[in-house]
Amino acid sequence: MTRSTGPSAGSVGAGSLCVLVASVLWGTTGTAATFAPDVGPLAVGAAAMGLGGLLQALVAAPRIARERSALRAQRGWVALGAPAVAVYPLAFYTSMHLAGVAAGTVVSIGSAPLASAVIERVMDGRRLTRRWTTGAALGLSGTVLLCLAEADRAPSGAGAHAVRTTVLGVALGLVAGFTYAVYSWAAHRLISRGVTSGAAMGAVFGLGGVLLLPVLWATGAPLLGSWSDAAVGVYMALVPMFTGYVLFGWGLTHVPASTATTLSLLEPAVAAVLAVLVVGERLPLLGWTGIALVVACLAVLTLPTRTAARTCEAPAARTVPVGAER
Repeated sequence: MTRSTGPSAGSVGAGSLCVLVASVLWGTTGTAATFAPDVGPLAVGAAAMGLGGLLQALVAAPRIARERSALRAQRGWVALGAPAVAVYPLAFYTSMHLAGVAAGTVVSIGSAPLASAVIERVMDGRRLTRRWTTGAALGLSGTVLLCLAEADRAPSGAGAHAVRTTVLGVALGLVAGFTYAVYSWAAHRLISRGVTSGAAMGAVFGLGGVLLLPVLWATGAPLLGSWSDAAVGVYMALVPMFTGYVLFGWGLTHVPASTATTLSLLEPAVAAVLAVLVVGERLPLLGWTGIALVVACLAVLTLPTRTAARTCEAPAARTVPVGAER
């Protein structure tokens, strides 16, 4: 039997699972933020990604030290990813604050796969395959339905100011989606060029955390106003950001950035379900239909195909990553 080159079907499945678990953790952030209503979105974002990024760098410090030569040689990708890490949480949490938890999450995460695919097409020459296109279409359709469901819940006669606020929130969600795609692609580039996921994520997110410290210093005082507010900040930093992005880094070692960002479409579905179960929001049938389409998207991208199953049997076979078969 000829050994296949490239990632095996099992490793792709494990990478996809890591990204899905990370997406579930990220989906809790909007609900968690509601338990600290006195803390502004900039402070929440700076605390979550800033402290979480610094913690990643601290844990990965031995790997970063061992691989400093490789990181220095690839410093351009670190310099590209770190500012995107810093901008993402500020845009993301402000988007949720202005447009609503569900709509902000949907726009931010829903736009990331398209941005990621465009980046990979332009920079890497990667073709957009039928499987990825089908999965992305299902996922984006689902996120649009979730967004429409959130819009239906808005009070009538909200006025022009409310409309402008929502539009600004949506615009910031698009910024968040683009920066998410940029740092995912930059981290994947580092990993694909021989840097371990721990060192790559630690370097990119650690530097991004440093860039967020001034924002945390300027806006973070309310986090110390009560034990509950402080607990929200600690949870955001440790669970969704630190643990979630460690898992995301492992996932990027086995799947392309475009697939990873598409799998992240599970996040708005989780956010919507938690908003119903925990926050007490009501989700209409349109929203549940959107969640079903997101689940269908994940099934298209993660279920093994007969092509992948046959790769170890064919002579000189090449294992095809998720979403790469036509």
